[in-house]
Amino acid sequence: MTENQRLILAALKEIYKNIGTALRFQNPYELLVATILSAQSTDKQVNKVTKKLFEKYPDAQAIAALTPEELSEEIKSIGLYKAKSKNIVATSRILVEQYDGQVPETLEQLVTLPGVGRKTANVVLSNAFGVPALAVDTHVFRVANRLKLTDSKDVLTSEQQLMALIPAEDWSSAHHWLIWHGRLFCKARKPDCQRCKLHELCLSEENSYKMIE
Repeated sequence: MTENQRLILAALKEIYKNIGTALRFQNPYELLVATILSAQSTDKQVNKVTKKLFEKYPDAQAIAALTPEELSEEIKSIGLYKAKSKNIVATSRILVEQYDGQVPETLEQLVTLPGVGRKTANVVLSNAFGVPALAVDTHVFRVANRLKLTDSKDVLTSEQQLMALIPAEDWSSAHHWLIWHGRLFCKARKPDCQRCKLHELCLSEENSYKMIE
């Protein structure tokens, strides 16, 4: 780890020390469904949809009894809702048939479920089960590369590099540090470098306010 990386991670930890996931959930199943829905959608919209959804269909058994078309009507304000409906119904049926309606607690089992990749699995493991995991989504991937915490062209390599850089006890939290930094400052199209508290440490070519050469 370079000194600059150490300072950046320390700053992120301090700035976002009390921030966790914005998705609202009461159990691992609700988080699993919410995370599947969150792809290409905002957490605010997902929370709005899942509040009503789980009031009507509170568990895997209830959603497994639906058809994808019926579920589509409940989540149609979410992007890619038709594909997500198919995946959530299929996943719910597998959970009922193979796991007694419960969400499995290993990465290997989770990624076999329809609509569940490494990112979703890691979100569930870290936030629902407290398992050290570092989920890399588009925000994390972008911000980690811009801050020179990673130097990768794919999310799996980025995940591996971050896990090698950050202590295991901080993996779950680091996911939130990087996500929120990406949402608030290090935005995809136009990063707000002037307001960013890391601009003096950031070595990104896009940072016109950097002071470290």
